Amino acid sequence: MKHSYLTGKEKMIRAGLVVLFSLVALVALFPVISLVVAAFSPSSDLMRFGLTAQLFFSSFSMDNFQSLFGGEAGAYWRWYVNSLIISIVLIVLSLFFSSMVGYALALYEFKGKRFIFVLVLLILMIPFEILMLPLYTMMVNLRLVDSYLGVMLPLIVAPIAVFFFRQYCLGLPKELMESGRVDGCTEFGIFARIMAPLMLPSFAAMAILQGLASWNNFLWPLIVLRSNDMFTLPVGLATLLTPYGNNYQVLFSGSVMAIIPIIVLFLFFQRFFIAGLTSGGVKG
Repeated sequence: MKHSYLTGKEKMIRAGLVVLFSLVALVALFPVISLVVAAFSPSSDLMRFGLTAQLFFSSFSMDNFQSLFGGEAGAYWRWYVNSLIISIVLIVLSLFFSSMVGYALALYEFKGKRFIFVLVLLILMIPFEILMLPLYTMMVNLRLVDSYLGVMLPLIVAPIAVFFFRQYCLGLPKELMESGRVDGCTEFGIFARIMAPLMLPSFAAMAILQGLASWNNFLWPLIVLRSNDMFTLPVGLATLLTPYGNNYQVLFSGSVMAIIPIIVLFLFFQRFFIAGLTSGGVKG
């Protein structure tokens, strides 16, 4: 049986750190707690008290969620489905293409390899807001405005994902590639059958980060999408706040429902998340 021999001073330091980080966690969780409380509160309380973490259990009700699930807010589910479709497809395509680019930059030798990697780093350092105008012009020329593909196309190969996969693949043994070639495996087969299973932690970490970025993406869908039926969830929720009246019932309950897919995604991949981030972040 393992025993710990902490001195009194060390125990006090440990207890202090627990209290300190618990307070930090509460501060970080305060917006989420306020949002959940607001989702169960009537509009009169929201107008009277605003966003608060105080619990008025007597006034809590499911009326806001009934409005959300009812016919009054049918557009909400269309926005929800749009966000799900775009996020799922974008995660799959981004992981597939970004991992192949990062894998090639890390483990293959070819002319222009360093130049391509420098381009990836340059794009990584340029704020997306600077690229929006030429990207929007490109979407107009391709006639992809107000479509799923118009939202996804510029984000399919993310430079941060390419950089991350390249760093992770630097730690993979090249001897496995040679063994695969000796056994008659194609280059894509080596990637798909031998290397990709070794990259599972990096896939999990990037799936969470790319999913979070796609699900919460507001600015680019706001520019590309035009019709109400094509709006994603962040854009659709923003339309509930207008100068002619605010639909707080749907806004807060809808925002709570919007958190659920991200929590599910994190719970599903959390086992690999820390391992993937640390392995991909320390190799150079």
